[in-house]
Amino acid sequence: MTILVTGATGNVGRQVVEQLVKRGASVRALVRDSAKAEFPAGVSVVQGDLLDVDSLRNAFSGVSTLFLLNAVVPDEFTQALIALNVAREAGVERLVYLSVIHSDRYLNVPHFAGKFGVERMIEAMGFNATILRPAYFMQNELMIKDVVLGHGVYPMPIGSQGLAMVDARDIGEVAAIELVRRENASDPLPLTRINVVGPDTLTGSDVVAIWTKVLGRPIVYGGDDTAAFEKSLRQFMPGWMAFDMRLMSERFLDLGMIPDAGDVAQLNALLGHPLRSYRDFATEISATTNRKQP
Repeated sequence: MTILVTGATGNVGRQVVEQLVKRGASVRALVRDSAKAEFPAGVSVVQGDLLDVDSLRNAFSGVSTLFLLNAVVPDEFTQALIALNVAREAGVERLVYLSVIHSDRYLNVPHFAGKFGVERMIEAMGFNATILRPAYFMQNELMIKDVVLGHGVYPMPIGSQGLAMVDARDIGEVAAIELVRRENASDPLPLTRINVVGPDTLTGSDVVAIWTKVLGRPIVYGGDDTAAFEKSLRQFMPGWMAFDMRLMSERFLDLGMIPDAGDVAQLNALLGHPLRSYRDFATEISATTNRKQP
């Protein structure tokens, strides 16, 4: 049977596809733009959209297990519910859903509240599901690396509570492990939630200390002004998204993204290797940038 991966061309989706192929799974990737469909040999590609019911019905034909990833868009919740209902219509009962950590606590943040709603629908519809709840992606830092490297300022208002930032490669691997586990199970498995976190819970001060060490020069923290953060984001993203990101950053300051006891140990055991650290990620970014310079 076949595992269908939505969001297959994104940071996490690509990792899920590659990890599934490594594990010998039959993989189908749903993409909106087939020109971006550069996947390992053996991956079948179907073009479609989560709001296009006919294309989804075609994509779900012969599928046994679904990896559901929805981009942060205004109609994210609608897209997810359509996908779940078409999956149910097609007889798909096994599912791994990419939600977000503290989706039940960041309820004023649109893309968190939407994901929490999807989690509730997955339960109500009785899917045999794993709900992954990742913390803030390290790869989000690629958007601000030029500010860090070029201006010596870390501009994200992440505060002093701490974020258990996680590498997208670890998220993709955890997702693939869970997809294969559910795909190969002879009987339905109970619904499971997994917080997918990094090995360290980092404050703004911790992050700039890491960048200072990696780069060998002082990096300063830009502060916790979320209004200024929103204004900066509006230069390169829609206003609704910039406001969503501001609301998220305000919850960073209030609540942080703190793992539960045992989360890190559980993930290390599941992966069979240590989680990737933020220091390792920063070192990679620094090394890659240096190689690109003339």
